[in-house]
Amino acid sequence: MRKVKLLVLLLIVAVLIWGGYLLLRDLSAPILALNPTGGPVSAKRPLTVTAEDAGVGVKSLQLTAVQGGRTIELLNRDYPVGTARVSETVALAGTGLQEGPLELQLRAIDHARIRFGSGNAVEQTGSFVVDNQPPQISVLTTHHNVNQGGAAVAVYTLSEEPARTGVKVGERLFPAYRQASGAFVCFFALPWNLPPAVFVPKVLAVDRAGNERTAGLNYHIIARTFPADKINITPQFLETKIVPDFQQFFPEFTSPLELFLKVNRDLRKENIAKVLEIGQQSAPAPLWSGSFQRQPNAAVPGNFAQPRTYLHNGLIIDHQTHLGIDLASTAQAPVPAANAGKVVYAADLGIYGQCVIIDHGLGLQTLYGHLSQIDVKVGDTLSKGQIIGRTGTSGLAGGDHLHFDVLVAGQQVNPIEWWDPHWIKDNVTDKLISAGMTVSPN
Repeated sequence: MRKVKLLVLLLIVAVLIWGGYLLLRDLSAPILALNPTGGPVSAKRPLTVTAEDAGVGVKSLQLTAVQGGRTIELLNRDYPVGTARVSETVALAGTGLQEGPLELQLRAIDHARIRFGSGNAVEQTGSFVVDNQPPQISVLTTHHNVNQGGAAVAVYTLSEEPARTGVKVGERLFPAYRQASGAFVCFFALPWNLPPAVFVPKVLAVDRAGNERTAGLNYHIIARTFPADKINITPQFLETKIVPDFQQFFPEFTSPLELFLKVNRDLRKENIAKVLEIGQQSAPAPLWSGSFQRQPNAAVPGNFAQPRTYLHNGLIIDHQTHLGIDLASTAQAPVPAANAGKVVYAADLGIYGQCVIIDHGLGLQTLYGHLSQIDVKVGDTLSKGQIIGRTGTSGLAGGDHLHFDVLVAGQQVNPIEWWDPHWIKDNVTDKLISAGMTVSPN
């Protein structure tokens, strides 16, 4: 009898312990997040609500809007036991919300048995403003002459500070930079490989609420053709250049010809993508003035946007496009900075070899490739003509020369335009003056 009573007592204690565990195992409320956390919202951009509970899981989630004395339920959802994380997208379109201030109230409860099964609750509120009106755009530049493969400048004003703005060409957005006058300046390009028939540049402005507007530009396209070239890839070039310089990067390629094709195709794409990435970071004001300096006393063995056919043993093995200008004078010739700016890259860059990229502001940059030595470092501020290194044969170079690029937001454009002071005055500096900027002609 005494054993039976002891067993019953132990059973009761076990039940109490188990019940206490069930009751007290989760005393923490869910963690809430609302994106955005406040500020402008619109019917164009949905809200994102998340709740997390690592214990027994999220039981319910509610989102309520309060505006002008009205209460609107935007979300009310229940979840099964064990739901550790939930994420809901809540659209404001069709909810009846009006322009103006808005308060959002977010509440979540978990499946905890505490408080007679009502669970742990948490609430969060945020202040917002409903804004469904897109920015107003006023284009100040009245004409834009654009060469195939060339650059142009647009100047415009907006009715409000944007979250994102620039000139859109196809799917590409060339970013604009706000100036002290309040005007926005945007360098954009007609890419060398974009058919003029589909080139329709538009100013894009997106506000913080997600509303967007576009405005057309008055432009004139000047068609250009680019001379082609043929390059013979010799066994000597493969053995003395490609294998020693690039085998370490692709050890799985034992054939010199296959290694060359890997470099010429895939590594080229990677390097161009890196240049594009660097081009997205630029000073918001011009660091340069006047025309850009050309490598002195240099011949031009390679032109911009030059289609190149590669031959090996008389057979065509590849096609690529040369996206800069090659300038050759004497071996290891000093290389001057084309204009004033700041060094944003100074290291090896694949097919470009030892490479320097200078930022000139407003998305405008210059690239110097195949150097034999680099005499500057990232962060250096340069004056026009300052020596940055010496020409060489690093990277995918068949002989000593400088590979020179002009870049607009990372997009290669024709350098010849930037060597022409008349083109710069008509197409760049006069437009910068219309943005209220003081521009030096030198």
